[in-house]
Amino acid sequence: MRALFLLLIAANLGFYAWTRQLDPRERGLDPEPMARQIEPEQLKLLSPAELLARSSAGRRGACAEWGSFTAAEAARAEQALAPLALGTRLAQRRSEETAHWWVFLPPQGGRQGAQRKIDELKALGVEEYFVMQEEGRLRWAISLGVFRTEESARARLESLKANNVRGAQLGERDTQVMKVWLQVRDANEALLARLKALAPEFPATELRECAAAG
Repeated sequence: MRALFLLLIAANLGFYAWTRQLDPRERGLDPEPMARQIEPEQLKLLSPAELLARSSAGRRGACAEWGSFTAAEAARAEQALAPLALGTRLAQRRSEETAHWWVFLPPQGGRQGAQRKIDELKALGVEEYFVMQEEGRLRWAISLGVFRTEESARARLESLKANNVRGAQLGERDTQVMKVWLQVRDANEALLARLKALAPEFPATELRECAAAG
């Protein structure tokens, strides 16, 4: 029995060796199946730049948000973004924030003094202001912005000084304010670079990743 088993193995090995010596067509095989499938005349070698572009195209970009703005500031920022033609990739997120700092002009001698200062601000192109009318020592003061951080408030103050606004001060003032963040979805590296270039035009703002949904 063992001898028969060994004989069968030897016969199979002999048959395998014999078939290897045959022409592929005699074995019923097509020697060029891959040549017809690959179609080498249609192959194209990609440059490194093309490879990078194709790999980047398959990945979604980041979600970046820029802010925070008042409603009027957000409108100006959206105008600055208009040349980028973002379409539905641009959206607003509104957020109630606690402001701890403000930039203001102290009372200027009642309603008439406040109006004179407003006229000066308009002549300088300053459109973001609010006249305080509540009773108290700050009545007729003019708010030029409220901010979450001292750094943002100082940036606003320096911007006003550069615009020849005189007499503005920095102070602490806790208040709840509604702010706007502009969100840009699918932002690739080139778009993020454009946003970073625009940000300095709005000194009290920052560019960051989109806040997670709460």
